[in-house]
Amino acid sequence: MPSALTLLRTRPEITSLPPAPVVSPMNTTCPSFAATTQFAAARLVKRTIDLVGAFALLVVLAPVFLIVAIAIRSDSGGPVFFAQWRAGRDMRPFRIWKFRSMRASAEDEREELIRRHALAGPLFKLADDPRMTRVGRVLRRWSVDELPQLWNVVRGDMSLVGPRPPLPDEVRADGLRQRRRLHMRPGLTGPWQVNGRSALSYREGVALDLAYVRNWSIAHDLGILARTPWAVLTRRGAC
Repeated sequence: MPSALTLLRTRPEITSLPPAPVVSPMNTTCPSFAATTQFAAARLVKRTIDLVGAFALLVVLAPVFLIVAIAIRSDSGGPVFFAQWRAGRDMRPFRIWKFRSMRASAEDEREELIRRHALAGPLFKLADDPRMTRVGRVLRRWSVDELPQLWNVVRGDMSLVGPRPPLPDEVRADGLRQRRRLHMRPGLTGPWQVNGRSALSYREGVALDLAYVRNWSIAHDLGILARTPWAVLTRRGAC
């Protein structure tokens, strides 16, 4: 079996198979955001907010980054950051960055956990994942592990607000919904995150993301940004 490092260095080809229905067809019809010229000015404003906001947060949170890095190295050794391939806007793959919250061998153990727990559905998530480190549990509880994605926002892989970025396996299992969700850049936060995260079913989360893409506006983004601190503090659905 190839190592996790080898898989990470190999840029995946993100393709999808005809999926079994997961979301009602009435929830899967949305315009192509990328191809709609009337949104051009609003998209420029959105990108400006992304760059200014991400740069400002990276500067303000620099001491937090240092403290977290020291805590991770002291707790479990190994790398501070974890990178993973995700599907981005228009299905283009990119590497998402997080603070490492699991053992360094976590990706190599993923398939065995799926088989052991008989997990089904496109989204793989364990409430009490045995691969989690002590520091990692704290980082996950307060969503601190997500902060390095601010660099993904600066790079243009992600936006501050958008649909949740899916894994290539999710795209292959549920291609139609994922293609429609990814007419926009995935977000550091979004409707799925502020409405319950893991407390929601896969069907409910995807439906929220599709509705977001259908009805997107700058005002909607600002509303989600305003709700994000409360969603983090209440920790609903965090795991």
